[in-house]
Amino acid sequence: IMTLASLLSAQQKYDPPPTPRGNVVDDLHGVRIPDPYRWLEDQDNPETRAWIERENAYTRSILDRLPGRERLAQRLGELMKVDNIQVPTERNGRYFFEERRAGEDLFVIHMRQGAQGPDEVLIDPHPLSPDHSVSVHIMDVSDDGSLLAYGLRRGGADEVAIHLFDVNRRQDLPDVLPSGRYFQVSFKPDKSGFYYSLMEHDAPRIRHHALGADPARDEELFGRGYGAEHIAVADVSPDGHYLLIQVIYGSSADRTDVFVQDLQRKGAILPIVKDINARFIGAIGGGQLFLHTNWRAEKGRVLAVDLKSPQPEHWREIVPESGDAIEGMALAGQKIFVQYLHDVSSRIRIFSPEGKPQGEIAPPVLGSIGEVSGRWDRNECFYQFSSFAVPPTIYRYQVGEGRGAEWARLRVPVRSSDFEQKQVWYTSRDKTRIPMFLLHRKGVKLDGANPVLMTAYGGFNVSLTPQFSPSAVLWAERGGVFALSNLRGGGEFGEAWHRAGMRADKQNVFDDFFAAAEWLVSNRYTSADKLAATGRSNGGLLMGASIVQRPSLFRAIVCGYPLLDMLRYEKFLVARYWVPEYGTAEDPAQFRYLYAYSPYQHVEKGKRYPAVLFVSGDGDTRVAPLHARKMAALMQWATAGSDRPVLLHYDTKSGHSEGRPLNKQIADMTDEISFLLWQLGAGH
Repeated sequence: IMTLASLLSAQQKYDPPPTPRGNVVDDLHGVRIPDPYRWLEDQDNPETRAWIERENAYTRSILDRLPGRERLAQRLGELMKVDNIQVPTERNGRYFFEERRAGEDLFVIHMRQGAQGPDEVLIDPHPLSPDHSVSVHIMDVSDDGSLLAYGLRRGGADEVAIHLFDVNRRQDLPDVLPSGRYFQVSFKPDKSGFYYSLMEHDAPRIRHHALGADPARDEELFGRGYGAEHIAVADVSPDGHYLLIQVIYGSSADRTDVFVQDLQRKGAILPIVKDINARFIGAIGGGQLFLHTNWRAEKGRVLAVDLKSPQPEHWREIVPESGDAIEGMALAGQKIFVQYLHDVSSRIRIFSPEGKPQGEIAPPVLGSIGEVSGRWDRNECFYQFSSFAVPPTIYRYQVGEGRGAEWARLRVPVRSSDFEQKQVWYTSRDKTRIPMFLLHRKGVKLDGANPVLMTAYGGFNVSLTPQFSPSAVLWAERGGVFALSNLRGGGEFGEAWHRAGMRADKQNVFDDFFAAAEWLVSNRYTSADKLAATGRSNGGLLMGASIVQRPSLFRAIVCGYPLLDMLRYEKFLVARYWVPEYGTAEDPAQFRYLYAYSPYQHVEKGKRYPAVLFVSGDGDTRVAPLHARKMAALMQWATAGSDRPVLLHYDTKSGHSEGRPLNKQIADMTDEISFLLWQLGAGH
């Protein structure tokens, strides 16, 4: 049996399966761009399928023989195979939620009659597929709690089919909306039908479905004039009076249009916010539309719009901009719950409809408070809190009394007191101060020898706050340091922070990450030979940039579901959503900066790169898996004979979205962590 030491000392040379190179060369704005693996873009080509099989066999031949995998999988199972309950949705005294019991692979839809009543199973997806690749999730519940809409997902695809369930009779209704990319479902109060939004023929559409009707004949209400880069959502107000429609420009909602329809008067769909280059996210309560916006407020504020006089000159500011960025807003118990980030740690401040402070919910330690779930006409709401080594707890907050109590807690076998979690600040290349969270066992030695696992995202206005992470706990338990850096491009400090990491300024994101790695080395947490990084999706692009721009800074990288060919990305799947964030190579000016950092175009033959594990799969219907296929082939060609392997873990069923069975999640995490520990010489 080959031990870890012998694997490392042998300096084994890795020769992956050969991949034919093509002769494709594009001419973009006068620049010749070779694309030798263009043929791998065709996912269904028999040659591509055969290549995937060879790659997976090669990857398994290496990963399966790494020592210590069983212990890793066992500990991950202990951390993850626990009763896991999600924040509930309350309707008419019934509480609907998704829960995965300790012995289950998938989340099951449950209902509880009364806040402390017994749980009842409504929809169990386990019998729907032998490999547990079919999952379900709640999309909406009628006001009286008797009708449930749920999405049925196959594999990790973004697309779902919408099913209806009669809660009282415990049976499905015949109404089924075919698989598609749906964004929202909202029941009418009388349950005669529901509104839903979806992407259809590369454009957003709002439709109405009458119960019992043929979905193919559903009435189209809205969407004409918008294109593939837009997302439209529709929501009925709690009193059934209004339909709120919001159109999001790009995935990060850099701009939104807002419309309202008076359903009681069967009025026209009227614009409330139109042609304003800012983000507006709204919710209706008590005849008013409350808008969380960054219009004339980089860190956010809240406006109130009287729907009887909705003209802009009548808008009122009720929560002004402050020093902390507003992350979100929710309505519950006739109050406004505003979620702030104070130095990237969550807190909630509560306001009356007039903007008077009504209290605050602060976390016990640095951590994350999830989205508030409540209703304007109910006296309660729910939220979840967790931190890196603090498992999630769901709280039920009584709005009128101004107090909360624990509703559910994940019983995870981890001693939070064994760990130290802290926030540090470092300076990036342009002297911008960047925060970073660290998790490790108490008493860690700063001797430059600790295995460090870094991660980050840096894009789409997404804020990364400390959340419970089995992989971070496991890494720290094994003597390592887990590091989360809050790069520009996210929303941690408002819209200016986001814009400083998008389009022509995307290089700031990469520089922020490299500076974090350099800080960890210079402060003797680790060294380059003990430094690993992981990222997914937009974070996968960050990993690609790390590979090609600073290869000597990292020993090993896991690059998951990545964007890597930034000159062609928007041609595939839903990537037009991301053009407002990244730009497009079709534009000569934008081509220049995309070409300057696009990882796929900057791999050099013979250069010494980190060991890399690419992760993707057929089920990813968001980020085209062709990025991982092409980059893996290119890097294997460039590093053939190296002692640092380049592997592709390509799943033919799983994808970008949630819904993977728990055992599959544990197996994948075992692969990734064992690969990194092996490369850092830290596995045992």
